[in-house]
Amino acid sequence: MKKVDYHLHLEEGPYSLNWLNRTNIALDYFAPLTEQRHSLEWLKKSLDRLADRLQKGSYDPAWLDLYLQEAKRKGLSEVGIVDHLYRFHETRAYFEQHMDICDTELGNLQRTWLNQVMTESMEDFVRTISGAKERWAAEGITLRLGIEADYFPGGEEELAGLLSRFEWDYVIGSVHFFNGWGFDNPETQHLFANYDLEELYSNFFAVVEKAIRSGLFNFVAHLDNLKVFNYRPDESVLLRHYERIGRALLETDTATEINAGLYYRYPVKEMCPSPKFLEILANMGVAITTSSDSHFPDDIGNYVDMNTKHLLELGVGEIATFEKRKRIMKPIREAVNRK
Repeated sequence: MKKVDYHLHLEEGPYSLNWLNRTNIALDYFAPLTEQRHSLEWLKKSLDRLADRLQKGSYDPAWLDLYLQEAKRKGLSEVGIVDHLYRFHETRAYFEQHMDICDTELGNLQRTWLNQVMTESMEDFVRTISGAKERWAAEGITLRLGIEADYFPGGEEELAGLLSRFEWDYVIGSVHFFNGWGFDNPETQHLFANYDLEELYSNFFAVVEKAIRSGLFNFVAHLDNLKVFNYRPDESVLLRHYERIGRALLETDTATEINAGLYYRYPVKEMCPSPKFLEILANMGVAITTSSDSHFPDDIGNYVDMNTKHLLELGVGEIATFEKRKRIMKPIREAVNRK
């Protein structure tokens, strides 16, 4: 069975003590310290390796090799590594134009957040992933270079300019903001109370459809991630939106994904798209890939096996892969030659 993970990240802030602890958990997964946990010696050794990780950064080949190690363990044949567009200094003007960073409670919070996460150079990222492709190939895994780009209505021309700076294997489109509000930030989830949920979802899916029809993306990610904190109407009222999104994907020949990120990292505990949404897309013949949405190396490939089997159960026989901005559909099950 062909298993691919086309949406995962090397790092993301904000850089809290919780982030530091999660990084230490990842490091310990691959090379457990021999000292007794929570002893003084264990803490000193943990601090030493965390200091090394911070000093070298997430583009260090040793950090990337942990992803390769886990990809091999989980039997992945192709992996696509992306970074969020908002991680890069070069994109500041784009985000400052479209995010709410006004002098309000929300605006001040989001301006602070942007400063915390925007720490990298796009050129450094491209060089890191492109330079690792040969090393991964020698281990039997195809590595692809991607980018996850936030879509804002009206920002298409500027976004196209940012994306044109480098040669990507694929570009993921995503919607994390609605009218400038980053709705998947736990610190802003109280703002859901300001909306009629049926109207909010209708307007949200209209933005997702615009992203699909923009022609900027090879696939559009986590189509119903607005549900992240479990604020959603009865799914029966969303079915027409699911079909609308499916038609847009077909008409533009754009793919999507089964994304496990919300399933294991957020309160909703559900895949994107939802089981019913996925069933509709599969029946319509939409091209689909699989993604862990990992942000740490021990999570690469999470639930890809389960979701690939689910696609087979829905009658989907091919998985979407990408190279040089072209989609390549590959059979999930390899043909068996019988003599």
